[in-house]
Amino acid sequence: MEKWKSHVRVELFQRDCQQKEPFSGLLNSYSRLLEKCELRERLWEEKQGSSCAESLGDPFQLLLKEGEQVRERLAQKASDLMSSLYLKEAELQYCHSQVSRYRKEALALARNASSLQNSLSECEFALESQSKELSALQAEKEVMREKLAGARQEREQMLERWLEEKSEEAERVNEHNDAQERWHRFTSRWARLRLRGRQQHESGYHSWAATIRSPAATEN
Repeated sequence: MEKWKSHVRVELFQRDCQQKEPFSGLLNSYSRLLEKCELRERLWEEKQGSSCAESLGDPFQLLLKEGEQVRERLAQKASDLMSSLYLKEAELQYCHSQVSRYRKEALALARNASSLQNSLSECEFALESQSKELSALQAEKEVMREKLAGARQEREQMLERWLEEKSEEAERVNEHNDAQERWHRFTSRWARLRLRGRQQHESGYHSWAATIRSPAATEN
């Protein structure tokens, strides 16, 4: 609906621009006819005082009547034209006010567009900065990931070495314990053998001593 009104206003404005000259021409024609009528009235008044007024009365009277009719028609046309001009002037003023309003709205929209453009530029700059920061963070993350992978590998290697060392140490402890156990069994056996030999020696000595004592007692 608003587009239709705008189209009608544009058409009216163009028509007004085209019809200004015809209105001016009609008004000029009307002014010239009024001047002719006034001139004929003055001539008629002058002729009434002369001696030949009777002979010239009828043609001038006819011309005056025709002039009055023409003047009335032109006056009506001029009145209509003036009314139309007033209406069209009001329409033009309305159109000018609309143009002024639209111009103000266009300026406001231009300012808003400029503000939005500035905001867009700021957002693009912020986005570019954040993109660079994100790229830097991703690169740093990749470096940290590589370091973490290296640290995990090193930890696994250290754990493997520690487990190997603990296994070797456990084997050494087991070997030492086995040696200690064998040594303990050996010393225990050796002690038992020594004790048994000592007991046998002592038993033989007592038997020998008893044998020696037995002949002596017999002799006494």
